[in-house]
Amino acid sequence: MIILISNSSEKPIYQQIAEQIKEQILSKELADGDMLPSIRSLARELKISVITTKKAYTELERERFVETVPGKGTFVAKANLEYLKEMRMRRVEEHLTSALKEAKTINLNFDELVQILKILSEE
Repeated sequence: MIILISNSSEKPIYQQIAEQIKEQILSKELADGDMLPSIRSLARELKISVITTKKAYTELERERFVETVPGKGTFVAKANLEYLKEMRMRRVEEHLTSALKEAKTINLNFDELVQILKILSEE
């Protein structure tokens, strides 16, 4: 598992960690049941506070991406396929929202946007 922290990012470090782990789960780089590094181990590796790492893991657990088994560790949760689909749909919506904002800056109309989507979906 590779996690890169950017000190120049506006996002807090715990959020950067959580987002990168989520992405690795969604892209199946991390599979159901895979064990994550311990909180202390990850903190040591990233040279950050244990509290920051704990906060990232707590967020991941709250969002049901991971499960913590006391005395054993933190594991990638068994995939809730509907939930993962919902997460991916949300990412698509975010990308489309961004594309729409960009399209508005050059006055693309709805039909032109649909045409672009059709062309892209045929590739």
